[in-house]
Amino acid sequence: MTQKHYDVIVIGAGSLGVPTALALAESGASVLVIEPNASVGQLSNKKAIGGIRATHSDYGKIKVCQRSIEIFSTWKEKNGDDIGWLSNGYAYPAYNEKDEKKLKDLMKIQLSHGLNIRWISPEELSVLAPGIRMEGLRGSTFSPEDGSASPLLSTNAFYFKSLKKGAEYRFHERVTAMKTEGNRIVEVVTDKGSYSAGTVVNAAGAYAADIGKMIGLNLPVMPDNHEAAITEPVERFLGPMIVDMRPGPRSLNYYFYQNNEGQVVFCITPEPAILGVDNDNTSEYFPLVAKRMVELYPRLAQLRVRRSWRGQYPNTPDGFPLVGESREYVNFVNNIGACGQGYMLGPGMGELTARIVLKRLSEDDHKILKSFDPYREFSGMELFK
Repeated sequence: MTQKHYDVIVIGAGSLGVPTALALAESGASVLVIEPNASVGQLSNKKAIGGIRATHSDYGKIKVCQRSIEIFSTWKEKNGDDIGWLSNGYAYPAYNEKDEKKLKDLMKIQLSHGLNIRWISPEELSVLAPGIRMEGLRGSTFSPEDGSASPLLSTNAFYFKSLKKGAEYRFHERVTAMKTEGNRIVEVVTDKGSYSAGTVVNAAGAYAADIGKMIGLNLPVMPDNHEAAITEPVERFLGPMIVDMRPGPRSLNYYFYQNNEGQVVFCITPEPAILGVDNDNTSEYFPLVAKRMVELYPRLAQLRVRRSWRGQYPNTPDGFPLVGESREYVNFVNNIGACGQGYMLGPGMGELTARIVLKRLSEDDHKILKSFDPYREFSGMELFK
């Protein structure tokens, strides 16, 4: 049987893979996406809570997410699909002097990189988030251009548009090997066939390291597990995503917001990290996060929770993605290690990855990619993970 050839094969149809396929197809490339699950966004993507922010501590992530926000916020106007976009902003309240100083110091960096963010008083935050605990509140950052959208609706919108642009998808098909000759990948082998491509893009999320191992690469992507939950819908009462930076028992921080349908969605960052891939809910998560949320925002106590779930953050040692060309194989590109932020990074990172593949990088792209260099020393640390 004749082996079919594509300009690009993308491994993984999730938060990063689908926008990458869309951007490549829009540029005229022939694209195949290989995905072991039944449809797009069936792993970490559908477990994302929907927050989209450019409020990061680094030039690269700020710029990529600003482009993502531009895509999310104008999608309905430009393409007609309602993806649940809500320009609700993000707020990081400070309840101690240490956090206030950290946030204000970070603001200087963020403002220098063009982020729309400001410091607001306790009274201003209470207008945006009526009922938030005022005792000890010193103020908050507020980034009004940040927002939220439905991971289900948006990823499917990106998928259907990529189909219109000519991208092909193979679902229920798993990559089992990649054959190489010298410094090139010459064949991508699956459990159902094989294909060749000018370039192969690794966008396999929590399984990105497994793809690297197929060609002898040790990619430092180590997934850990996070749990989230969603309440019944209620009349709108809460504006921004609230991120409480304070560590607590068995947690680093937690965050919650009210989505476009009126449901409150919330998540917590466990400490220590729970490594691996485990999608089973635990009995510990909800009591832990609920207590913290009600202490900060007492009116949440009356809400009824509909369901909870567990998913993975494909983490790197420093909290920054691994995006760029391989030194070992000239036609292998990584778009991985988004550290739980693949959904918000996805549209902007997909376009950036397409420009890597098509050799169309701008001077600013090169500046952005310094943060994501797969061969960096991992000596720094993302401060807004």
